[in-house]
Amino acid sequence: MCSQKCPQLGRLLLLGPEINQDNGKTYVYYSAHKKGGNLAVGVASADRPEGPYRDHGFLVGQPAGSIDGFPMRDEKGQLYLVWKEDGNSVKEPTPIWAQRLNEERTALTGEKTELFRNTAPWEGNLVEGVAMVRHNDYFYAFYAANGCCGSGCTYATGVARAKNLLGPWEKYDKNPILAPNDTWKCPGHGTVVQHDNRWYFLHHAYKNEGFQNIGRQGVLSEFTWNAEGWPEFTGGSTPATQTANLEQYDVTDEFDGPALGLAWQWPVTAKPKIAVREGKLQLTVRPEVAGALLGQTTYTTNYTATTQFDPTMLPTGVQAGLTTIGNVENTLALTAGGGKLRLWQLKKGKRENMGEVALPKGKNLTLRVQAEGGNKYRFAYSPDGGQTWQNMPASGDAIDGSFLPPWDLGVRVGVLAQGPSSATVAFDRFTLDNQ
Repeated sequence: MCSQKCPQLGRLLLLGPEINQDNGKTYVYYSAHKKGGNLAVGVASADRPEGPYRDHGFLVGQPAGSIDGFPMRDEKGQLYLVWKEDGNSVKEPTPIWAQRLNEERTALTGEKTELFRNTAPWEGNLVEGVAMVRHNDYFYAFYAANGCCGSGCTYATGVARAKNLLGPWEKYDKNPILAPNDTWKCPGHGTVVQHDNRWYFLHHAYKNEGFQNIGRQGVLSEFTWNAEGWPEFTGGSTPATQTANLEQYDVTDEFDGPALGLAWQWPVTAKPKIAVREGKLQLTVRPEVAGALLGQTTYTTNYTATTQFDPTMLPTGVQAGLTTIGNVENTLALTAGGGKLRLWQLKKGKRENMGEVALPKGKNLTLRVQAEGGNKYRFAYSPDGGQTWQNMPASGDAIDGSFLPPWDLGVRVGVLAQGPSSATVAFDRFTLDNQ
């Protein structure tokens, strides 16, 4: 389970976690790469949902990869693990398997059984993300199919049912039951939730406004059971439109606590060294071209972010400032260092300087980025703590940042420090205001 955000900028690189409670314990079934190997399904457990967790290791890892583990007890109460064989990674079908799991959750036992695979035209080259629930006389498997991610995604949700866990399974002839609408695109891969005699499917989808720049978001879609016993989503096959309170995503961090706030994230492959002391974020510099990166998730297409620090305290050879982050090879940044303010981009690992000016005098430098429409960015700086602003570049032209979010990870906005790895930069403040 990711302790904060998944997948690329986060505390851990664990995919598709399924949280399950059984016999007073909380279990997290996750997918991750074995060291030097392919994807596999593992499990961790804790006495409390907040942890600490004990990792029991991998349960199954097939040559093509194994993902999307889901625990389910059969009609006799015997525990099984249900998962997807990642055949699409090698241009093969994607069977959904079930196999007995011991009560300690440490090993599979017996033989695996195929439940179903991608056979319908709408499913494309895969079925995955199975979530099961037992209702009346049937087991129901909600599953995702087709292309999950990116600008050309075709994801949708189907359902199959069986009277016995090991089958035979029947797919609904009206699949997909959850498809795109004017608000949400590519809905799929979720978990069934029952609350106060109402049924919901908690899943991810792209919001049409912002799409890849924001990344996939959590959506709660309500469904009912029809006369034939199949699930039907409120309003047809589309998830309900939801209006978010944007203020809940605003950030003002003056680093006055004992530790860094939990919402901060970093690249899983480049964890920075961090400390919070005397009301300042102490970020140890990294020598890689992108530097040490810390970011906050963006949830809207229009926002303003700022950071404030004393440029006179920057060590020799260090650049520090404000950045929008796709990943460690794709960033936009406005940084101070060496007597200069520099605007630059890192695209596919290659740095390009886009303008520079003399660093203004003073100890209260504030940098600002304003996002427009999810992929246009305007940078500015203030030498007097935000009283007056100067555009960077001076024309005030927006910079095209559509290259930032690779695949579907979404853009983060935050701070960076680049230079000799022995140096440290002190940031006084960071804000993120959504519009």
